[in-house]
Amino acid sequence: MPDDFMPIDGWDHVELWVGNAKQAAYYYEHAFGFRPVAYAGPETGVRDRSSYVLAQGDIRFVLSTALREDHEIARHAVRHGDGVKDIALAVPDATEAYRQAVQRGARGVVEPHVVEDEFGRVELSAIATYGETLHSFVNRADYAGPYMPGYRAVEAGSREGVGLVTIDHCVGNVELGRMNQWVEFYERSFGMTEMIHFSDEDISTEYSALMSKVMTDGQGKIKFPINEPAEGKRKSQIEEYLEFYGGPGVQHIAMASGDIVGTVEALQRRGVLFLNTPDAYYEDVPERVGEIDEDYADLRRLGILADRDDDGYLLQIFTKTAQDRPTLFFEVIERHGARGFGDGNFKALFEAIEREQALRGNL
Repeated sequence: MPDDFMPIDGWDHVELWVGNAKQAAYYYEHAFGFRPVAYAGPETGVRDRSSYVLAQGDIRFVLSTALREDHEIARHAVRHGDGVKDIALAVPDATEAYRQAVQRGARGVVEPHVVEDEFGRVELSAIATYGETLHSFVNRADYAGPYMPGYRAVEAGSREGVGLVTIDHCVGNVELGRMNQWVEFYERSFGMTEMIHFSDEDISTEYSALMSKVMTDGQGKIKFPINEPAEGKRKSQIEEYLEFYGGPGVQHIAMASGDIVGTVEALQRRGVLFLNTPDAYYEDVPERVGEIDEDYADLRRLGILADRDDDGYLLQIFTKTAQDRPTLFFEVIERHGARGFGDGNFKALFEAIEREQALRGNL
């Protein structure tokens, strides 16, 4: 095994640039069970933006909005709608991670630097990936504050989470013909390997198709599926995303639960809307997937999908889009050994997405 030139400790945070961070924070708190932990804005000496930090389990979302129209966050929100700007990775050395990535061809965006306050120091840097998305490198080994310097802690209140524990994977949508370019970027700049490859034969319906490759780091902690559209009779969900997002970007964030039935029940009570799974899907699932710890009646009632691979089984469900543009959505996943991504569910998922596309007039 060659030396791992890009060791990654895990996900640090995902930052979304949004039109109204105060309202978005309320949504993620009350709908998804996140709790507010830190804030930066005019009250903390930041003049150009407001940022709210929300956490649940090991998941950390940062929601940022511009305070003036000529700000890059405002321009991003106009062009893309609410979307992911930064998939930040926790690393043991943010200077070395940046140096390794840039010397292997990545475009540097934020040079390595240190920010400090009374709680310690955080080392930061960032590189560009597809579209306007960034990967920040964060080393917070010497920091004990609520999030990072420049933020102040906020009262979290007593609101309960819904059982989301960690980010499982983040999926990127890129233009036709560009998937392999980004696969090579992750291989070259991060030393990642291709874990799974899905062709348009694997992921298609009567109307549309996509191709996907899944990249992962040496430890298997970080998984980046990259999708591109494939030729079909109608507009694929990837083309719809690219059109409404204004280019490549993060399509969905998958969050893991240890009890997907309880999590989905809690999310539904809070008003989160999921893609509908037709009853017919459940007729052959027990035979296809076999014995599981959960009750198939619960899966049918809640619309949860099930699949099995050589290593075990998984359960998954997808939300409808989290904003008016048909762009970013979320997945809840529970793995019982399975390392895959629900290949057996692709057709059911695609058809559910196409029903939503048809309602929007975009199929």
